[in-house]
Amino acid sequence: MLTTDKGKLNVTRLSALVDQIAWLKEHRYEVILVSSGAVACGRSELKVEYALDSVEQRQLYSAIGQVKLINHYYDLFREYGIHIGQVLTMKENFEEGEQYDNQRACMEVMLDNGVIPIVNENDTVSVTGLMFPDNDELAGLIAKMMGAKTRVLLSNIDGIYAGDPSEPSSEVIRLVRPDDCIDEYIQTSRSSAGRGGMESKYHTAQSAAAEGIRVIIANGNRDNILPGVLTCPEDIIHTEFVPRK
Repeated sequence: MLTTDKGKLNVTRLSALVDQIAWLKEHRYEVILVSSGAVACGRSELKVEYALDSVEQRQLYSAIGQVKLINHYYDLFREYGIHIGQVLTMKENFEEGEQYDNQRACMEVMLDNGVIPIVNENDTVSVTGLMFPDNDELAGLIAKMMGAKTRVLLSNIDGIYAGDPSEPSSEVIRLVRPDDCIDEYIQTSRSSAGRGGMESKYHTAQSAAAEGIRVIIANGNRDNILPGVLTCPEDIIHTEFVPRK
């Protein structure tokens, strides 16, 4: 949802997302933002004159693009007087030990001081089998680590459909209870701009709900989707996973 059809950063959508998060902050929500977009930013910023392999592309474009991405967020949040902090992490940082504890302590002190942590994988060095498959998994680990009450996954569709989303007759599954199995409805396709997809969101949502975290999958392209699903969920089409108690 953060990229245009041409694979560039969608600054208009980014700005709308910041507006909504500012509203949440004003209404006393604590927010951690897990955001992709660095590679897209870097790719649009620099044209390379020779062929790069996939690892080189990821390292180069993410290194350049992360600076541009975080600057966008900085400028947009500054309009609301909101401070942000960048957290770049890797999969091994979620193994129990000093790195895990330091990472959690860092985000706790940021939240205690009104700073929004903006988290992304450190793509400049995470280029092996130790990479996160996508930011859906990363967001799940962050939610568990920080004891989040609610985790919102924004997609480019309204939620999980009981059928092909392109068919007008297909409806969004509004509620998934702990013992429900909806595997048959999960589409394995994904957008060209991201590594994740609905299959990934479904499995990480199941995992988070099993840990007692409420999970919402919603369409990030809809106006004011975040305030909507958090304050008037009955009025917004989305899929919600009920946490196990």
